Amino acid sequence: MVHVFLPLPALLLFLVLPFSPVDGGRVLVFPGEYSHWLNMRNIMEELVRRNHSVTVLIPDASPSVNYSICFLLQVPFSRSELHGTTQEVIRFFMYDFHVSSPLQRFFKVRDWMWRMTDLMVQQCDSMLKNEQLMATLRDAAFDVVLLDPMVMCGDLVADLLGLPLILSLRFSFGGVFERHCGHAPAPPSYVPVTPLPYSDRMTVVERLMNTVTYVGTSAMTELFWRLTMDRYYSEVKGTPSSVCGTLGNADIWLIRTFWDLDTPRPTPPNFKYVGGLHCKPAKKLPEDMEVYVQSSGDAGVVVVSFGSMVTNLTSERADVIAMALGRIPQKVIWRYSGETPKGLAANIKIYDWIPQNDLLGHPKTRAFVTHGGTNGLYEAVYHGVPVVGVPLFGDQHYNLAHLTRRTASIVIDFNRLTADEMTEALHTVINQPSYRSNMKHLSALHRDQPMTPLNTAVFWVEFVMRHSGAQHLRLASHHLNWFQYHSVDTAAFLLLVTATTTALCWAGVRCFLQRCSLFKKKEH
Repeated sequence: MVHVFLPLPALLLFLVLPFSPVDGGRVLVFPGEYSHWLNMRNIMEELVRRNHSVTVLIPDASPSVNYSICFLLQVPFSRSELHGTTQEVIRFFMYDFHVSSPLQRFFKVRDWMWRMTDLMVQQCDSMLKNEQLMATLRDAAFDVVLLDPMVMCGDLVADLLGLPLILSLRFSFGGVFERHCGHAPAPPSYVPVTPLPYSDRMTVVERLMNTVTYVGTSAMTELFWRLTMDRYYSEVKGTPSSVCGTLGNADIWLIRTFWDLDTPRPTPPNFKYVGGLHCKPAKKLPEDMEVYVQSSGDAGVVVVSFGSMVTNLTSERADVIAMALGRIPQKVIWRYSGETPKGLAANIKIYDWIPQNDLLGHPKTRAFVTHGGTNGLYEAVYHGVPVVGVPLFGDQHYNLAHLTRRTASIVIDFNRLTADEMTEALHTVINQPSYRSNMKHLSALHRDQPMTPLNTAVFWVEFVMRHSGAQHLRLASHHLNWFQYHSVDTAAFLLLVTATTTALCWAGVRCFLQRCSLFKKKEH
């Protein structure tokens, strides 16, 4: 496997690649950060296990990508400012969104979008305007590009190198990338727009809100791209281009969800759903942690984690959560980094990092307290562990709402939760058998597939390498403009024919009536 750091001389790439397996493919990877990276890493590890060579292109300052089994090629671009902006966004949605006015939210979002654009352009320049890097990538003769779309311009690199493109993503805001770029149908009458927490059976009011959100996100995103990155893409390529047009050239879309945590919808043939690709049987816990878990007796253990991106719990919120956890009979393993909560009970043990999958797969685990990130929820589904959800931002409300409708989780509001409410929720999901049985049913549905999600993802990467693409799976709609796609031209033609025919018939009738009238006058 290969990771890519730009300050390394191009020679290093050639020193490493000759030792790559001659019968395997060469994959260029643009990974995202945090949970996105964890998903991509599983695909990369499986590709390496199958004798492929993987090169990872990352910035020289990455907040979460730190890997050793691949060759890293670093780009002279730091994501530290991007990381800071991301943390600012997370904090706003956790603490300030519900107390801010619509106008304040608008200005906040506008400010973030422009700041993100500047950072995206810097990241693109660090790759596309670096002649040494682009020459190195061309000479490496890759077979395919695997891209997380949160890494802007990776698709443009693939286009300039003439390589097949595979996208790996959970969702885009409002599903715009999937709908506009991938041409995946999403009728707002029964397909909820992420991140709205609706089911596929909406009320009239919910369908109204869904349609307004659908149209609003589409218009806003289209306008934003046209005013910003579409110009950049056109400048680099030298011809009129767009973000959606280049992303739409992707051969395969690996969507990191499945119908156990999502609602059924029409999908193009090149969309492959691989939710839970990171899930695997639990391994043995570290010795000290195993001793602690076994000490819980019949009461068992509750696992608590709010993900890798949430590092800013206020002392007040942490104290409330700690108070609730201290009231239950179970032992608690809490992934938490911050000031130790006041009055931490004896049944709670705090860790900076936990082997979450292995803990959720342990027979003594009784419940999972989580923010509702896709990775954590899939691990809970895979191991059949009921959930107490505290959604914070992004798709987490949407994810947890689906589990709640299945009576597999209880959701509580982060900014209004009390110790009593969380304690009651934990007692309910642990002591009412329906929650665990419903999660076990979801687990059975998730596992009952012809291939594991990871094998499915890797199969399609290898498929694209074997056949130099998968353009035969792309919809012909990608070659139509908007009025052809919506049949405006044919509708206009039929309307014209109908109008002309009607006019001629009416003219004929009038002429006939006039002649009849003249004939009668002559008779009189």
